[in-house]
Amino acid sequence: MSTEDAYLVGLRLTGRKVVVVGGGSVAQRRLPLLVANGADVHVIAREATPVVEAMSGITLHLREFRDGDLDGAWYAIAATDDAAVNAAIVAEAERARIFCVRADIARDGTAVTPATFEYDGLSVGVLAGGEHRRSAAIRSAIREALQQGVITAETPGAVAGGVALVGGGPGDPELITVRGRRLLAQADVVVADRLAPQELLAELPPHVEVIDASKIPYGRAMAQDAINGLLIDRARAGKFVVRLKGGDPFVFARGYEEIIACADAGVQVTVVPGVTSAIGVPALAGVPVTHRHVTHEFVVVSGHVAPGHPESLVNWDALARLSGTIVLLMAVERIELFARALLDGGRPADTPVLVVQHGTTAAERTLRATLSDVAQRIREDGIRPPAIIVIGAVAAFGS
Repeated sequence: MSTEDAYLVGLRLTGRKVVVVGGGSVAQRRLPLLVANGADVHVIAREATPVVEAMSGITLHLREFRDGDLDGAWYAIAATDDAAVNAAIVAEAERARIFCVRADIARDGTAVTPATFEYDGLSVGVLAGGEHRRSAAIRSAIREALQQGVITAETPGAVAGGVALVGGGPGDPELITVRGRRLLAQADVVVADRLAPQELLAELPPHVEVIDASKIPYGRAMAQDAINGLLIDRARAGKFVVRLKGGDPFVFARGYEEIIACADAGVQVTVVPGVTSAIGVPALAGVPVTHRHVTHEFVVVSGHVAPGHPESLVNWDALARLSGTIVLLMAVERIELFARALLDGGRPADTPVLVVQHGTTAAERTLRATLSDVAQRIREDGIRPPAIIVIGAVAAFGS
């Protein structure tokens, strides 16, 4: 038999006799799936591994293989370490018209075991002409693609209406979570922020409605109301809506406002956290926000409101007295004010600062400075949003 000509088929073995000859590592790998599929499994082996001996759901016969051991079997696996015994098993199976896998020389059997996995109600098997390493590699690649949402196991339209609030991570499309990518692949509608990974949107099929949330008109507050209304409208129409945000949807992203709006409207929401840029961007630039013996705390601060502004909720004097790491988001445009507030509050002028623009993407730029000159350096280098500013001793790492 040529394994290249193998006909891939699924066997229903529930309640049917299957004989596995051999009790070593090969049998140990094959048995769990046979048992899980309800087969009446008989294992014949001179000796067995402790795992096989302890396995439930099988009948173990610790002895040599004998003529007649395949009587009544529907399927057999020859998995001993003796080539002559394996050949005899295949020959008896041939006479009895029982399909038989020969584990040591696949081409000499009448059946071939594919590399398999189960996923969301699917049974996936791969054959590669007897090249077991290749079939295993392809199997693993397909499983990973399903888990990441690169390919989807769902029938289009099978997901009922609702909203998924998904954190897309700091920019690199590979930094979205596995669950986030899988839900994105099922979307009928995607409402995306400006900072959401754009490469992920390019992968969506043509039928998906993609709405750029940054282009929704009105002022800041009204734009959020419009986004909320859009999510609710599409979900009520039976569409599955993914609200794709940059970073994490609950870190300065107004995600909870969208949760409240949907809940008030009776729309079900799934939340998928994301890698926040406050941690991910410094990490990929070589800077941890904490480090043993250096800092025991880090604080993430929004810079959309200046120090001293009536709407500011930040105690800048308290921040200045901290010895740990401060991560500023949305702070480039007001960096002079933030640096001055920290200096006036007692933070040393020579405190290291790391600035990362377009972090985790191909356009990433980094700038190293101190608290005393960071504002001037940012202006001289033309740093623009989006950028992360890390202040503290760890900002000197990797320099």
